[in-house]
Amino acid sequence: MIRLIIPSIEEDDLQAVREILASGYLVQGPRVAAFERAIADYVGVQHAVAVSNCTAALHLSLLALDVRPGDLVVVAAYSWIATANVIELCGAQPVFVDVQPDTFNMDPMQLAQVMGRLMENSATAVRVKAILPVHTFGQMADMPAILEVARHYRIPVVEDAACALGASWDGLPAGSWGSMGCFSFHPRKAITTGEGGMIVTNDAGLARTLRMLRNHGLDPESTTADFVRPGFNYRLTEFQGALGLTQFAKLERIITARQKAAAHYDQLLAGASLCSPVVSPGVRHIYQSYVTLLPEEAVSRRADLIRHWHEQDVEAAIGTIHMPLTAYYQSRYGYREGDFPVTDVVAERSVTLPLYENMSPTVQARVVEVVLADLMV
Repeated sequence: MIRLIIPSIEEDDLQAVREILASGYLVQGPRVAAFERAIADYVGVQHAVAVSNCTAALHLSLLALDVRPGDLVVVAAYSWIATANVIELCGAQPVFVDVQPDTFNMDPMQLAQVMGRLMENSATAVRVKAILPVHTFGQMADMPAILEVARHYRIPVVEDAACALGASWDGLPAGSWGSMGCFSFHPRKAITTGEGGMIVTNDAGLARTLRMLRNHGLDPESTTADFVRPGFNYRLTEFQGALGLTQFAKLERIITARQKAAAHYDQLLAGASLCSPVVSPGVRHIYQSYVTLLPEEAVSRRADLIRHWHEQDVEAAIGTIHMPLTAYYQSRYGYREGDFPVTDVVAERSVTLPLYENMSPTVQARVVEVVLADLMV
């Protein structure tokens, strides 16, 4: 089977985890702190706070901004469901924004329209607490344009950079643009700790709040165990921190390999009916996933195509989720097809092809052979 993803786990990763397991010191400790410092330095921010996963990172980021029941958070319509769920888990309401047809990221023009509508009404203006763009599949959203809208209305931005550690826009790293940025270390990301997440920020006050919230409300600056607010157990384990450090040392190597493989896919698919990813000028795309678009005439067969490719030992998947059209958000807010026309098209046409560091050109050629054979039928 040509798998969708194979994490780059090597002997140094295994040894790092073995050492921590043998020590018996398994909870958050110095390895986690070192991992936090490495990520903060890499992104170019003052603070990084490790947590149990990126869902926790997003959740705590909104709570740190005091998002509470009745508030509104403006969010891209096309993302993994956690991006919207964390808003609901704060008791707030997601206000979805359509995406761009080429990058699949939040459309700044649509954002401006949505914000204008919300802010011209005093009843909704006071409820808008954050804007949550997503750096979809490892390519940054148009942060200069998004921040222009956010600054106009003085609304903080939280970057869902789950897929985008190492991505940048005009040389400025993902995660460094907003009030906070959230990364994932799920096995489908460039580097992994199994599960795991990280919040980065330049705001010392937010960092302190995040550290309290992840650890039962414990004051991180107190010399005694002093619990100053209710909190969660969203900590990262020490062996995950150790794994994160050895994985981080490979990050640039892995990104380079993914970019090379993506470029080879682009060549193999040149002139084909399957549309390759589009990269914005000045953007460093790290290709967390290589997501293509099916031709319109093949949309109705997508599930059958993916199943047939699997039978031929090629694992593929949809892109990600049209969040407003999931059962929960449809029933709760009455969204329907046509409310987000670009997301409608992207969500039904997207297909993710296998991509990982050690994927050979021969294997990629086999993937393309299998996929295109069915599209020519």
